[in-house]
Parts: sequence; C-alpha cells; structure tokens
Amino acid sequence: MAERGSVLGIRILVVLSTLLGRRLTSLVLPVIATWYALLDGQVRRASLDYLRRIHGRATLGQVIRHVGCFAQVTLDRLFMLRGRLDVFDVHTHGEAHLTGLAERKQGALLIMAHLGSFEIMRSLSATRRLPVNILGYFQNAQLINAVLVGLDPATDARFISVRPNDPTFVFEVEDRIRAGEMVGTMGDRVGFDGKAVRVPFLGGTAAFPTGPYLMAAVLHCPVYLAFSLYRAPNRYDLYCEPFAEQVHLPRGDRQAALTGLAARYAARLEAYCREAPENWFNFYDFWSPT
Repeated sequence: MAERGSVLGIRILVVLSTLLGRRLTSLVLPVIATWYALLDGQVRRASLDYLRRIHGRATLGQVIRHVGCFAQVTLDRLFMLRGRLDVFDVHTHGEAHLTGLAERKQGALLIMAHLGSFEIMRSLSATRRLPVNILGYFQNAQLINAVLVGLDPATDARFISVRPNDPTFVFEVEDRIRAGEMVGTMGDRVGFDGKAVRVPFLGGTAAFPTGPYLMAAVLHCPVYLAFSLYRAPNRYDLYCEPFAEQVHLPRGDRQAALTGLAARYAARLEAYCREAPENWFNFYDFWSPT
C-alpha cells in the first residue's frame, strides 16, 4: 500500500521527538491512530477481521489500539536509529543462538514477520556485534525510509532491497551469509513473484510466501525464526528460535515440503500473535483467496 502523509509531516514528528522526548511525543499517537481507524476503511476492516480471529469479537476501540501500537513502534524507530536504546527496556530470549553463530563466523537466514519491530533487532545487533541485514521491498515506504536513513546513514548499508524482475539481490544475500552475517527476511507477506502456499492460520487458510525456504535451500545455511513484541510503555521482547539446520527440498515432493515449512512458520507466528495481538501489522485482507 502506498504511503500516506508527506516528508514534511515525518520531519515534524522527528523534530517533536527530538524536543519533547519519547514519552511526550507518544501523547499525539492516539489522535493519529483514531484518525486512521475512523477514516481508512481498508485498515479498519483488516484490523477488525484479524482481531475477531484472535478474540472472537472486536470493537473500534481495539482497532484504535491496534493502529496505535503500529504508530508507537514506528515512532520508536526514530530513537533506535539515533542509538537511544537506553529509553527502552529490552529483553532477549534465545540470543545465545545468534552469538554462537557469530563465534563460529557462520551466517544464517532469519525468518521474521511484520510483528513488533525489526528495527530493535537490527539496532541491538549493532551493539552486540551480531551483524544483521534486512532483506525486503522498500519502495512503498520511500518517504519515511529517506528520513530514517538521514538519521543514521549506516542503516542503508544493512538493507538489501528486493528488486522485482531482477533476482541479482540473491547474490547480495549470499555474500552476506558467506561472510558470516545474518540476513533477516519477512515470512508473512507474499512477494512480487507470487510464489506462495496456503496454510492454516488463525482459524482459516492464508497465503504465505515460499521464497524464504527456496532461498535457504539454495544457500545451505541454518534458518532461525526471529520475532519481536512491543509491550507498553517501553518494553521490547526479542525472540530467536531454531527452525532448520538446513532446508532440503526433495525433487519428487517439493511443493509438499514447502507447504510443511510454511505451515510450521505460520503456527509459530500464530502463537506470537496470540501472545501480543496488537503487534501484527498486516493491514489488508490477509485471508483473501486471491
């Protein structure tokens, strides 16, 4: 979905956060969240559908809190990019998996989600000397990304951009992993290639991409799941768990293997969504059959 707002609006938020700090700037977020929940029908419908699957029912107030959580996590990126991790209460679970990889100088693929904040993972990795690169499609968020890179130009070096109709980005991923670094990619949004399978998720079936598993099979590298959860007012819980030492796709039953891998990922994502429902940020008809 295309961005809303303008560079000026984003820069005003940057100035406010600089002058007022995180706590006072956060006071304007409920107003922004309410505006989106009331006026953006697509966001409101998607949030209601998702929250009903979690709670059995959903209200407009829950939608506002859902959108508000996304707004807070987005605001928090400004502080993370400035290196202000001191304003957050960060807890890690399974970090030993990554430190072990770093000690062995072994690269790995991290399958993440639009859940909580990938920025806190990337920022913390810089302080812990655990190099994490983020693979994704960033063209639909050029305004905010331009401002964020302006806050920390080094951030851009850790982003690997997916380019439709140009698969050479895979070589960049391979180079980083061969260098003993980690590459994070999202496992809960189908890419431009449309390669996906439908698996159970929150009471229905939904399309999940197969790209991460195809890439892992080619790279012959370990695969881990990495999720983060935001908890008000300033806590982030980061989770890392093993997924596969290597991904093998048998020639005779390749599709079934991909479906099994995507189903395992979806089951773990569902568990984290149920633990912190307001953290999942796919504001579109995720269960649509098309």
